[in-house]
Amino acid sequence: MNDPNLIVGMDRADDAGVYKLSEDLAIIQTLDFFTPIVDDPYMFGQIAAANSLSDVYAMGGEPLTAMNIVCFPVKTMDISVLREILRGGLDKMKEAGVTLAGGHSVEDRELKYGLSVTGTVHPSRVLTNVGAEPGDVLILTKPLGTGIINTAVKGGMATEELARTAANCMARLNRAASKAVQEVGARACTDVTGFGLLGHAFEMVQETGRGIVIYGSQVPIFPEAVGFAEMGLVPGGTYRNRDFRIHMVDIDPDVSPFLSDIFFDPQTSGGLLIAVPGEKAREMLEKLRENGVDEAAAIGEFIDQPTERIRIVANG
Repeated sequence: MNDPNLIVGMDRADDAGVYKLSEDLAIIQTLDFFTPIVDDPYMFGQIAAANSLSDVYAMGGEPLTAMNIVCFPVKTMDISVLREILRGGLDKMKEAGVTLAGGHSVEDRELKYGLSVTGTVHPSRVLTNVGAEPGDVLILTKPLGTGIINTAVKGGMATEELARTAANCMARLNRAASKAVQEVGARACTDVTGFGLLGHAFEMVQETGRGIVIYGSQVPIFPEAVGFAEMGLVPGGTYRNRDFRIHMVDIDPDVSPFLSDIFFDPQTSGGLLIAVPGEKAREMLEKLRENGVDEAAAIGEFIDQPTERIRIVANG
């Protein structure tokens, strides 16, 4: 049954569902949970919460309430681990100004944690992952490479300092970036998560008659991720992402082959990917940096030909 109040539903691969309650109020609903990607349970709770909240920020909204989603192996893991995870999640919700309203837990052989989040947005200000026009600039707000770095951490190849830096990046809210988007205005927005930069960028042009050119040298990347990629330290999700989308991507010969791995690298709680009119790009970057989003960069632009393809060139 079609509901005229359902602004964003299951017809597109968007970040959250949006339902209009009145002429000036809509709710945003999303949920996400996953297995630990860092050893520290408190940090894992923070990252998982930031990741779940990000979907509301990507839709141009403000998160209001959240509910915990917990799968926990009570027979094989000490309950203190769960306490630390929940403490980390709660601290991140407090930072976001979000109220914890409850939750649900089940016994599971594999630990998982995340949130179901409800937020609000004006119906006329909902941002989706489509709507960009030729000439619009593509902006990314966090560096890439956390999936590769986490793989290196598991292999004992990364320093503690690098592991901590990557974890802090994943735990950082996209709240400040979303505020800049709301203040300056954008045509489309999404966040970079499990499908990697190229997977989520492609969703912004799928079935739209638009394409994207990405300037490889302008994409923010953790420098250490390049070296790890050259060593072959990439997660399995990178290969799955590349196999699924590589036929939609054209890579110029002078682009390092290792950039492909980084651009397909699955991210956890990655940055926002923003389509902004060209004349507003400078203002958007200035506002992002004013809000403390220092790593934000213009990484490409939307084009009218070829359609539904991404071209990667070395320089812009």
